[in-house]
Amino acid sequence: MTPSARIAAAIEVLDAWLDGAPLERALTNWGRNHRFAGSKDRAAIRDHVFDAARCRRSFAALGGAESGRGLMIGALKARGEDPRGWFTGVGHAPAPLGSGEGEGPVLAALPETVRLDCPDWLEAPLRASLGDDFAPVMEALRHRAPVFLRANFARTSPEAARAALAEEGIETRPHPLSPTALEVTEGARRVQASAAFRAGLVELQDAASQAVVDLLPVGPGTRVLDYCAGGGGKSLGLAARGAQVTAHDVDPGRMRDLPARATRAGVQVGRLGPEGGRFDLVLADAPCSGSGAWRRNPQGKWDLTPERLDELCAIQAGILDEITDYVAPGGQLAYATCSLLEAENGAQIEAFLARHPGWRCDFARRFTPLDGGDGFFLALLTR
Repeated sequence: MTPSARIAAAIEVLDAWLDGAPLERALTNWGRNHRFAGSKDRAAIRDHVFDAARCRRSFAALGGAESGRGLMIGALKARGEDPRGWFTGVGHAPAPLGSGEGEGPVLAALPETVRLDCPDWLEAPLRASLGDDFAPVMEALRHRAPVFLRANFARTSPEAARAALAEEGIETRPHPLSPTALEVTEGARRVQASAAFRAGLVELQDAASQAVVDLLPVGPGTRVLDYCAGGGGKSLGLAARGAQVTAHDVDPGRMRDLPARATRAGVQVGRLGPEGGRFDLVLADAPCSGSGAWRRNPQGKWDLTPERLDELCAIQAGILDEITDYVAPGGQLAYATCSLLEAENGAQIEAFLARHPGWRCDFARRFTPLDGGDGFFLALLTR
């Protein structure tokens, strides 16, 4: 496919998304219907689509319309390129620009919330939560996230993992957020097919997520319940440190790959049975807005509503109340989100302490994309 044909394909996918299809499904459906597209074509189209989804407001303003065509015109303008060089109508290129198309403002002239791709209703709570970091964090969320790996201490060292990856053309560098974090600087798309990955030397995991695991008070033999385990990334990280990890999720299907991942990583992760139990540490990486990871899941930014945020906050409060019974005497409760919003973070802890006066907060830490990884929040509580 020519570069212009890839833009035409991205327009088609974006139109399907704007019509209501989930972003990943729109990409998958396009690929199934266009099997002639090679892997490099699909990767390039995916990049176009996700860049446009991250920058939906600003690209639509630059392109003059909230449509796939408008978003791609805006994307080219944001890169300082003349869309007329791409929209030629030749071959499989998009049709030439019509009268007035592509003649909108430049990026710097857009209102701040539009330029930063911030939904209007979220401006006030995000400003209140982030303070002076509001603009730089929102700008960071407009761009592609780095690819991070976790060196698996159960199998190897970070230095040995780097050397093994380098033999396969995958270059990495250490990241200061975590001693296990490796940022991929070259060859990211080869990681999951690499021998190092298949042998369990590394796992894909954001650096801030790794830092959250690092801050948890565990060691060999510590009994840990990962109550909202999802795919199990934190469970595997905790098990690699020697903890006796039990995983649970309200949707067991989310954990379907966890046994195979644990085998590959050389660790054991159990499942929470109906008998329950008591644990030295109970971790709730709670369902949340995902605002700290919008650059990885840009659809989440545009799908979030005030009503959905209220619903999530109620779910988080319920989980905090539920898991206290699993904490052994002298044990701790860890609450985490990948959110930047105070309503899901510090405010949840304050409300929990008001409902449960026998508990105290020993530690709280927030990460933002300015630290290099995703946005995360962690609080440690003791009865």
